[in-house]
Amino acid sequence: MVAFHDARVLDPAWPANAPQHTTGVWAAIEANHRSNVLLWDAEDQARRIDVPDASIAAQKRAIDRYNQVRNDAVELIDAALLERIADVVPRPDAWHQSETAGAMIDRLSILSLKIHHMGLAAARPAAPAQQRALRLAKAGTLAAQRADLARCFDTLLAKAAAGEAFWRIYRQHKMYNDPALNPYLSREVSGRVAPSNGDSPAATADG
Repeated sequence: MVAFHDARVLDPAWPANAPQHTTGVWAAIEANHRSNVLLWDAEDQARRIDVPDASIAAQKRAIDRYNQVRNDAVELIDAALLERIADVVPRPDAWHQSETAGAMIDRLSILSLKIHHMGLAAARPAAPAQQRALRLAKAGTLAAQRADLARCFDTLLAKAAAGEAFWRIYRQHKMYNDPALNPYLSREVSGRVAPSNGDSPAATADG
């Protein structure tokens, strides 16, 4: 998994090229990673101050689209992995893992991007030596965190296959992209008046 993530990040022709995987769990893993790569760039672009506001708005909408694909891919990963061990009956004392395998893969993907970009920042010739050293240290910390997570991921898969642990698919049910659930989008569709920010659950909760 780690090698796959790193190889894709280092490939200058990806994610523009066609996906390497089109079916099965690896297609979902690649879709998740691709979304995270695109999200990273869009998040950077959305913080520019040298472009018109319309450009920032376009990036914010792109972020919503990429995030939806990212979350959908996590659920597909979990479904595909659980299908592989569908015949395994968890033991009565099996550990219930609250963070799913798909969510762990998503975190591994993001860590690969953090390590890559921190390394690029450390290699900038214009950066003062002290800053380069600090960035290298941060890259090392991120690499250690990823190694820990990768080990936990491997342990979860092994224990789940042996019936010693299990996880469930946790549906995100994102509301903000759905015109039928986001009150402001439904207002645009139907002409209804949306509630004020203080009355809207979407204003205070993660949709």
